[in-house]
Amino acid sequence: MPTSETERPPTDPGVPAEGTSGAADAEAGAAYRSADRPPVDRRRQRSGDEARGRAMRAAISVIAEKGTAALRMSDIAERAGMSTGHILYHFGKKDRLLLEVLAWSQADLWARYQRAADQASSPAEKLDLFVRFYLPRHQGDERYALWTQVLAQRHDEAGRRTLTALLDGWDERLEAVVREGRELGEFADVDLPEFTIRAVAMLSGLSEDVMFGRSRWQHTSVHAFAMSALERELRLAREA
Repeated sequence: MPTSETERPPTDPGVPAEGTSGAADAEAGAAYRSADRPPVDRRRQRSGDEARGRAMRAAISVIAEKGTAALRMSDIAERAGMSTGHILYHFGKKDRLLLEVLAWSQADLWARYQRAADQASSPAEKLDLFVRFYLPRHQGDERYALWTQVLAQRHDEAGRRTLTALLDGWDERLEAVVREGRELGEFADVDLPEFTIRAVAMLSGLSEDVMFGRSRWQHTSVHAFAMSALERELRLAREA
């Protein structure tokens, strides 16, 4: 149940533009083309994807704080600075809320992880980034709290497929990093599916410790512990 080591500002250009309406852009373009109308102040326009991002971030925060039983659409609207009708526009109805917010959260997180990984100089550095993005940043991390809320719910077959795809997405990203390291001779030739299962299971267990606030991690870095365990198994070439 991955989270992010570092948060980005709300207007992150890497967030996928979901729910964007072309109507506002067309209207703005017409205004620019009309000689007898004043220019549109684009700085004051809120695009559909930016508004959806605000709604999603507000939902993550409210869900982490209140849980799902007491959650109201009006709570999200107030946190986002929007009307309840605007929130309903983005989410439709409450029973879709958790999966939609989780899917958006993971797409946002994956986009930021990929940007960081694209700048990494080696598979070892990408592995370090993967661990940082996977582990909770602190006890009470909102993104990780969202995962626990979603997994605690009963889901129909469509919901289970969505969750499976999200979980598999992290497995696939880890496999890509290890595969690259093997091809470059930096990592040992481990059995990729088995290594991924062990690695993700360890990271999930460590994440639960962080969220619970177990005292054994008060003076020890969870990230450093995880990296040490993964590097021992991968037997980094520079340490062989």
